[in-house]
Amino acid sequence: MAVINFGGVEETVVTREEFSLERAKEVLKNETLAALGYGVQGPAQALNMRDNGFNIIVGQRKNSRSWDKAVEDGWVEGVNLFDLEEACDRGTILMNLLSDAGQIATWPVIRDRLTEGKTLYFSHGFGLTFNDQTGIVPPANVDVVLAAPKGSGTSVRRLFLMGRGINSSFAVHQDYSGHAREKAIAIGIGIGSGFLFETSFQKEVFSDLTGERGILMGALAGVMEAQYQLLRKKGHTPSEAFNETVEELTQSLIVLVGENGMDWMYANCSTTAQRGALDWRHKFREATAPVFEELYDSVATGNEARITIEANRQPDYRARLEEELAELRNSEMWQAGAAVRALRPN
Repeated sequence: MAVINFGGVEETVVTREEFSLERAKEVLKNETLAALGYGVQGPAQALNMRDNGFNIIVGQRKNSRSWDKAVEDGWVEGVNLFDLEEACDRGTILMNLLSDAGQIATWPVIRDRLTEGKTLYFSHGFGLTFNDQTGIVPPANVDVVLAAPKGSGTSVRRLFLMGRGINSSFAVHQDYSGHAREKAIAIGIGIGSGFLFETSFQKEVFSDLTGERGILMGALAGVMEAQYQLLRKKGHTPSEAFNETVEELTQSLIVLVGENGMDWMYANCSTTAQRGALDWRHKFREATAPVFEELYDSVATGNEARITIEANRQPDYRARLEEELAELRNSEMWQAGAAVRALRPN
């Protein structure tokens, strides 16, 4: 384990140097990992584990697009691709990578196949943390662990293929075997994590839901829309408004932040940009702080979970979602974005 100082706070993290892939294989050598669900995280984690040489199978409903995708990815029915029930029977580590709604719907199937000594694995703390709403309560005689990549399944797979890996958190909710922590870390290494930091199921889901609704997606989209609309109202063209709002951020500045931090990005911009950014960041922080407080409270009280679960239970949820996404896609800002992306040199 490595102890790293994060801004004056010491934190223990697990890197691939301290916990090698070979050690992870040794820990899991007698296990059959069953990746349940082949939607968002499922393909990335299952393929990464397969490429790393672990004994892994996939469980997915037949006659579905996800089943067909699994076949396209080289999983073979009856060999390492099974329906959900058989995969649960065969697996000793059940990797519950279904959507939150899918986890609720299939919990009786999984629960009934969690025989003594098995391990239940999650990549998100939602189902367990909000079990008063989801009904997901594991039996006492199994290990319950988590490894949560800090990115989409697409990023998990892409960074793995680049030889880099994505950072993940890990947690142990229930240690029946006495080896749950070791198994959680081994799985985290197996799926290609760059390094792992310890958390709890509750902290993982609280931070995750806040981040998704906040700066990672919801706040980012909302602030972009506000700036774009302002520039358009002031007479700027769609191309100029989009480039100054989105293109420069995604194609230049955020890359610099990722490389060496915000201060390094500032240092590599003009003095005019530096002065303005340093001044105005305080205004934006103070303006948005109350919104983030409201957001975190909504997550912590279970309100966001309730909204999500109720929405997913509606029979027309998918159709309504597509309408909302189409509205976003067809907005002037993102139509301008499509045009700008088409003009990028190959």
